[in-house]
Amino acid sequence: MLSVEDARDRILSYFEPLDSVDVPLLDAVGLTLAEDLTAGFDIPPLANSAMDGYAVKSADVASASKFNPVLLPVLGYIAAGDVPQMPLSEGSAVRIMTGAPVPEGADAVVPFEDTDEEDRRSNGGDISEIGIRLDAESGDNIRPAGEDVRAGQTVIEYGAEITAGVVGVAASLGKTSVQAIRRPVIAIVSTGDELMEPGERREPGKIYNSNAYSIAALVEKYGGIARIIGIARDSIESLETMLEEAVENDMVVTSAGVSKGDYDVVKDVLSKNGEIALWSVRMRPAKPLAFGALNAPDGRKVPHLGVPGNPVSAMVAFEQFGRPAIRVMLGKAPLQKPTITATLDDPVYNHDGRRVYARVDVYKDDAGNYRARSTGNQSSGALHSMALARGFAICPDDVASVPAGTDAVVEILEWPDDDLLSDRIDHS
Repeated sequence: MLSVEDARDRILSYFEPLDSVDVPLLDAVGLTLAEDLTAGFDIPPLANSAMDGYAVKSADVASASKFNPVLLPVLGYIAAGDVPQMPLSEGSAVRIMTGAPVPEGADAVVPFEDTDEEDRRSNGGDISEIGIRLDAESGDNIRPAGEDVRAGQTVIEYGAEITAGVVGVAASLGKTSVQAIRRPVIAIVSTGDELMEPGERREPGKIYNSNAYSIAALVEKYGGIARIIGIARDSIESLETMLEEAVENDMVVTSAGVSKGDYDVVKDVLSKNGEIALWSVRMRPAKPLAFGALNAPDGRKVPHLGVPGNPVSAMVAFEQFGRPAIRVMLGKAPLQKPTITATLDDPVYNHDGRRVYARVDVYKDDAGNYRARSTGNQSSGALHSMALARGFAICPDDVASVPAGTDAVVEILEWPDDDLLSDRIDHS
């Protein structure tokens, strides 16, 4: 059996970044930039005021102070979006608002609070002249042209993740869309005669098809587009029919049919319609894992991940192998989930030399230390305990157990909104 790391490396060797497409800005968040963002002009395009105040020549107010204001005639008013019509003459001021272009000749802006404007307004509102109470220096409260971005500058480089900040930068350059690596479309096929679709009337001996929905939710969570194909029955012919449609996509995920039962047909279909790269991984849950490539009619080799049928096993397998595959297709590094070290409230046992991923909740004790407690039944079929888990407490494959009261590495699945996990996080 392969280790988790060896299996992951072998699986990821089948993936590469997908092609790029033109994506509207607000649809591009979370994608990977497939072009350099280069500025066609300076930002800001003109020197502008960083404060509401008065544009002046610093030499004219060199002697100004709170108790000895310099009086200057006010020649006009410049709002943000205006263009100054004339240079500032010596011995005068212009009232100016934040973001407004500074007139030629002005080299400083004095904020309102450092003038006598408030006093003047309270005594009748005459601001045809203004008293400057500050000996401003050249450059005070002025943002130079190109302070943020220079024309011709590469502002954001190819390969960057598109965040809200990147969207803002692109918009500031006048763009409405960007070239980005597209989202992978992941086809999901469930297998088993016992399965019914949610919404159907429940029948004796049948179970609802939860795997397709939990896997689809993970696909969407990690940036892919989920496409649920349907349920294949326990025959090679039924599965092959489903896969004819599934291979039109970027990746195929099947659930169940990968162990050693009489009706576990995925291995047979892989052998007939593609290739098998690995079979089973040294982990619990999710030991019976299939990976390979399916032959598509157009000649493509479509990666196929066959996860176990037990619902927790299916989710654990996708977290460990499907998630990094999506990241590679998105043009991102296949980083693992962040981890913390937490003291266990409950032991984690390793019965057969496989790495154990135990479902745990994570919290801080009164001393501020991280602790992890079991979310309940650790059976691979107990989906409820998976829904309650914030992380996996890991027992290495060469360790028989991690006793209660000792520390374990916990792989974090869900980040809470509060600051529970705000420090001592290992992102390596």
